[in-house]
Amino acid sequence: MPLTLTCADYVRIMPLATGAVPAEFTLELSRSGAWPGRAEMMRRATGDASVAGGEGSMGIHLKRMDAGDRSFVALPVFVLRNFTARDIYVRQGSPLGTAADLKGKRIGMYSWTASGSIWYRHFLAWAGVEADAVQWCIGDIDAPWGMQSNPALPAGGTAPPPGRSLSQMLIAGELDAVYSPPVPKDHHPVRGPIVRLYPDPRVVEANYFKATGVFPPQHLMVLRREAWERDRGLARRITDAFNACEDYVDDQLRFMPYATPWMQQDLEESETLLGPNLYRHGLDANRAVMEQFCAEAHKLGLTQRLIGVDEYFREFLES
Repeated sequence: MPLTLTCADYVRIMPLATGAVPAEFTLELSRSGAWPGRAEMMRRATGDASVAGGEGSMGIHLKRMDAGDRSFVALPVFVLRNFTARDIYVRQGSPLGTAADLKGKRIGMYSWTASGSIWYRHFLAWAGVEADAVQWCIGDIDAPWGMQSNPALPAGGTAPPPGRSLSQMLIAGELDAVYSPPVPKDHHPVRGPIVRLYPDPRVVEANYFKATGVFPPQHLMVLRREAWERDRGLARRITDAFNACEDYVDDQLRFMPYATPWMQQDLEESETLLGPNLYRHGLDANRAVMEQFCAEAHKLGLTQRLIGVDEYFREFLES
């Protein structure tokens, strides 16, 4: 049967999408790269019966499992990874200088339950700021981004007043910082009313990585259970195909490092600081990171019980 998986149009998966790396499945991609298009592809991965699965939220899959829902199978294929210190924004001229300064402050965040927001709090805890030491406001970064109309709130958390965005509240001084994956529209590193807390986050992100071993994965590929049950080897073959794609991308970047003016230097610096194979798929390469993710979600109360990595990827292991 034809096998179609949905995904955002990430550069690192393009060799699979174009057929340069052969696979037994077809990738149906978003075409804009912006959040609404990506969100639609994630919705289709689990909500459109015409596809066999696709890109999904690690956090949402964890909550499905916590509720006893095994209708989708998680694959250790992490199509989206990103460090998190770069996603902290403050007002121009803010006295805040480091993440440790956020203790007791008012922080806006796009979601309380999303995978990326779990890693945000993991980073803050590493910096000495536990989640309960912050006043949280959960809502849209830039109206009318509209990710959530009725966001899940933590105990004591609030939502913005109707018609207001977190960015507007930050600029008005009603919030001290905003944690956001998309760059706020009023951000500019020099002229913007919104700037990053860390203008150059590389050093602090490298230190976080050295301490935790985490290069945060946020989205993975999920497969409908009925597709996996028809052919249980499919889980490993899909994972192998994505690793072959990573090999292709790695070779391309190393031997033709001209996509940006200083790519070769960036690649060498990244490997020196963080080591090789940062984007490697599979359970062996990502077990320790996933253990921290599951533990952090449970600590935050997002799951009623601690779900272990072997349970999270049980079907993959059975493949």
